[in-house]
Amino acid sequence: MAQSGRRLAKALFGCREFRRWRTRLKGIVWQPTDSFVEEANITRFMAKHGLASHDELLRRSVEDNEWFWEAALEDLGVEWYKPPDRVLDMREGKPWARWFPGGKINLAHNGLDRHATGPARDRTACIWESDEGISRRTTYRDHYVEANRLAHALVSAEVEPGDTIGIYMPMVPEVISLLFACWKVGAIAVPIFSGFAAKATAIRLDDAGAKILFTADGYHRRGKTIRLKEEADRAADLAPNIERLIVLEHLGHPVPWNEERDVSWSEFLRDQPEEFETRPLDSEHYSMIVYTSGTTGRPKGAVHTHIGAIAQATKEIGYGFDLKPRDVFFWVTDIGWMMGPWMIIGVSTLGGTMVMMEGTVDYPKPDRLWRMVDDHRVTQLGISPTAIRLLMKYGEGWVEKHDLSSLRLLGSTGEPWDKESWMWFFEKIGGGRAPIINISGGTEILGCFLFPLPIVGLKPTTLGRGPALGMDVDVLDEEGRSIRGERGYLVARSPCPSMTKGLWKDPDRYLETYWSRFEDVWDHGDWAVVDEDGYWFLQGRSDDTINVAGKRIGPSEVEGALISHPAVLEAAVIGVPDPLKGEALVAFVVVADGQEASDTLEDELIAHVASELGKTMRPQEVYAVSALPKTRSAKIVRRLIKATFLGQELGDLSSVENPEALQEIPVAGGPRALR
Repeated sequence: MAQSGRRLAKALFGCREFRRWRTRLKGIVWQPTDSFVEEANITRFMAKHGLASHDELLRRSVEDNEWFWEAALEDLGVEWYKPPDRVLDMREGKPWARWFPGGKINLAHNGLDRHATGPARDRTACIWESDEGISRRTTYRDHYVEANRLAHALVSAEVEPGDTIGIYMPMVPEVISLLFACWKVGAIAVPIFSGFAAKATAIRLDDAGAKILFTADGYHRRGKTIRLKEEADRAADLAPNIERLIVLEHLGHPVPWNEERDVSWSEFLRDQPEEFETRPLDSEHYSMIVYTSGTTGRPKGAVHTHIGAIAQATKEIGYGFDLKPRDVFFWVTDIGWMMGPWMIIGVSTLGGTMVMMEGTVDYPKPDRLWRMVDDHRVTQLGISPTAIRLLMKYGEGWVEKHDLSSLRLLGSTGEPWDKESWMWFFEKIGGGRAPIINISGGTEILGCFLFPLPIVGLKPTTLGRGPALGMDVDVLDEEGRSIRGERGYLVARSPCPSMTKGLWKDPDRYLETYWSRFEDVWDHGDWAVVDEDGYWFLQGRSDDTINVAGKRIGPSEVEGALISHPAVLEAAVIGVPDPLKGEALVAFVVVADGQEASDTLEDELIAHVASELGKTMRPQEVYAVSALPKTRSAKIVRRLIKATFLGQELGDLSSVENPEALQEIPVAGGPRALR
């Protein structure tokens, strides 16, 4: 294998002098060393299958994706209880493709059982650090025992395969055990962002039909106590399907208690056995419902399967991030965002170590993140561009206090980069030696349409030279023609194993959202461009979804929160460029009769949205207008509101019923309508 890797590395990149010349000419700022290529997981895969170049690998993985997905799972060591009858069944059409039918598998066996009952039983599975900087380590065996006890407790609570379980918890090691426990019994996990307020949480719990909700007494953030149990109580009151609330004693402080509904974590596990026989499940048995915001209506429940989650997360972390069992992988995330379960599944299946943190990257000091990399010898670090822009403001001195030489690869996702921030991350944190594996996909596919392989050079802000492995991705113009060198719609021409199985309880909305713009083609809602050298770049959302610090929110959800305030008759919300967050929320409201627009009302509305949806989703500014511009069918034209606010060309106004309403929309930086 070593000789094959060396030969492949030489074939891929040729002589060193030619590589340096070509790099300078094309604006490439990073190239892998020969030794990196030789030792990479993807090089092993290529040598095994006789693939001589990166382009040949990409081409075959797309054109023969059934071969690729089967070969990748075998190479990455994924285990079956029963092998599938075939790889792909598309008799019901692309939107309803079935992967690995006839196979029996389980996420818990692949990510936990086989490690905990073998030589890796005492390997560190998770390093967790509190808001105060206190760390603890848990092993694969620790999680195995806790997951087994939880699984028995779930069965005792009459949880059946296919039942949904709400998880509204901070990012603590116990969520690893809980996820695997759900999968052991065949339950469907519903992870929810711990920063959501009660109403946003209840909407998701009610939609999923969860009967049990797991939460914690609270957690710490910036030295303050976040009383999560009280918020969970309010959410459970709003979601009448919740019959039982399981409360982790994370902080150990007193909390309100409902004797008829609440059970402590320790009591729930009391006297439960330490062994549980994980259930073999159909390959497409549902594993999770992960909610993502839509541009209209309620949040969308993306439905993921056992095989889809294993295949995508393991492929990306194994090949894109080159994870090996000795590595320490740290992605700054929450269990309620896609990246939380993605990290747990991918790292655990590959037998590595993951890092979790409570709190924020710049508390108690601005070097908190860099100290954690140093202390725990992190090898792969993933973070959002927003967080990097925040940390840049503190200066390089905080970085230079720490040894970051353990970092092999950097990662990012959630939003487009600006070149200055990307280069700072690359040079100051990665030392110019660690590539930034900038990935992009979404909750709907529990993974990425685009990610660069670490054996190929990088330009600043790129997502790689070609689509992600096994992903038939393209850029189309308005007429559905493939284009290069100009902005177009990012689409997928073929399904992948992790593509959502519709939307929970709403198949029509699934087809309308993703499969209606172009015939038999998935439209992801992103703008993308491919340059003359074949490098891919993202340029924001092509729909109304707003991306705040890497967290997507539909404008209708924020508008609904505003309208629930008695002072507001109508509302429109847009996303505007923000130097720190990428996008910030700006709201426009029609005030009810008898209400007065004022700075006091603006503060009240901002606080109201925070109480309804969580502080992350509060508007930056609120403006009062007498009317909102609408089409003849009464649809608010957010596109024109945004263009007016940003001082851009408005274009065609023929569809607008009341174009005069645009005259009331202020230009950013102008007089405040509520001041």
